[in-house]
Amino acid sequence: MFMDKDFFKKTRILDGGMGQELLHKGLKPKGTLWSAHALIDEDCHQLVIDTHLDFINAGAEVIVTSTFTARRNRLIQNDCEKYFEKINIKAVELAQKARDMSKKDILIAGGLPNQKQTYTADLGKDLDTIEKNFCDQAKMLRNGIDFYYLDVMSSGLECEIALKAIESFNLPVLVGVHLRDNGQLPSGEKIENIVKKYKNKNWLGIIMACISPKAYEVVANDLKKIDIAYGFKLNAFKKIPVGYTVASKDAWGNAGNPNTVLGTNTDLNESRFYEYAKKFMENGATILGGCCEIRPSHIKEISKLK
Repeated sequence: MFMDKDFFKKTRILDGGMGQELLHKGLKPKGTLWSAHALIDEDCHQLVIDTHLDFINAGAEVIVTSTFTARRNRLIQNDCEKYFEKINIKAVELAQKARDMSKKDILIAGGLPNQKQTYTADLGKDLDTIEKNFCDQAKMLRNGIDFYYLDVMSSGLECEIALKAIESFNLPVLVGVHLRDNGQLPSGEKIENIVKKYKNKNWLGIIMACISPKAYEVVANDLKKIDIAYGFKLNAFKKIPVGYTVASKDAWGNAGNPNTVLGTNTDLNESRFYEYAKKFMENGATILGGCCEIRPSHIKEISKLK
């Protein structure tokens, strides 16, 4: 499947936060399954399609498969590993259905999340298993996507392992790294060093993934120095504590919602989101989108920047 490697050199609009939007639409997941619940439960498949469509109709040119918690580690945590292959393949099918129903020229990114814990650089000692889990999930997603999206990587090592795992599939990749509010990855590394050390011929660009506007502002000027398209998927969580992990299936209580711990930044409404996106775009960003708690109404607002 051919894709223009310069696609993200022009301003492009990504979707917002699928997992949280599904909750807003009434999904009631068990444990920490989050969006994966909507893939396991066939009655929720139309909800996934409708959510993709809402982002497309709001102006998103790229949608990401709803696979953040379809990773093996999270399924094992919730005693659901048997669904691993089925739901990852299904996620691509549902994204394709949404694209086809929209009758728009939409690209589909195969979302490959971290395979250990989110927002932490601690990968433990079993790196071979992490690589295998990346590879296995990528294999399930590869048919029907336009490129991979490495979703919320927290260290150079994690990027390295993921890139090695998908190398044989020879698909383009958009790299998404998480930054803390000090502008560094949880590993302490800087974004420009990640690009210098790990960029390869398949890279389409790099984005700051599931971060606060504050974190992006810290690195905005440094990003001008990197030689690849860049941008963001901002979140509207109130605060991600250092050391935060989803260590058990009851980590979010009975609601199945990370907001029970992370809260919602209600100040990041549609107009504020637009203001940040416009400011960051004028500073060089070409990849504009949202993550958790960024809704279709936010994406509609920034689509005016095209």
